[in-house]
Amino acid sequence: MSWPPAPIRTERLVLRESEARDRDIYIELFASPEVGTYIGGAQPRDELERTAPEIPGRREGSFVAELDGTMIGMITFDRRPPGRKGLLLPEGGEAELGYLFLPSAWGRGYAAEACEAALGWFADAHPGEPVVLTTASANDASMRLVRRLGFTEVDRFEDWGVEQWFGVWNS
Repeated sequence: MSWPPAPIRTERLVLRESEARDRDIYIELFASPEVGTYIGGAQPRDELERTAPEIPGRREGSFVAELDGTMIGMITFDRRPPGRKGLLLPEGGEAELGYLFLPSAWGRGYAAEACEAALGWFADAHPGEPVVLTTASANDASMRLVRRLGFTEVDRFEDWGVEQWFGVWNS
């Protein structure tokens, strides 16, 4: 697989590699108390301003979700390390889907649209490979999304002080 892929276009969005113009939105995303609710809390804005690279999130498996030329969120595929709760294989290494969107983008179907496109890309790039996902079971919006995307429950466990839902998606 060559990275980055060509931008992925959906009906309303573009999934693309991060660029320097995304830095302010990246900081806003990780400093948001609403976004931080289910991911361990917001990060201090001043610390993010100091430490965020010029082009944040530029790495294999990380897409910016763009609406009308502006970043509204991100989609990531990371390899799950061994020793974590919620593994399909004892040695880990499963691809894990992650997503974060600005609160102003919530409730409009953007996360579903972006995740569906990203999963389609992943299925083409890694035929037959499953994708896992972990989310706080108390996060009702995220639970609706994972069901809409076709993830099926594998396990529940406590992590970061709350119950986590762990599921798998197969193309």
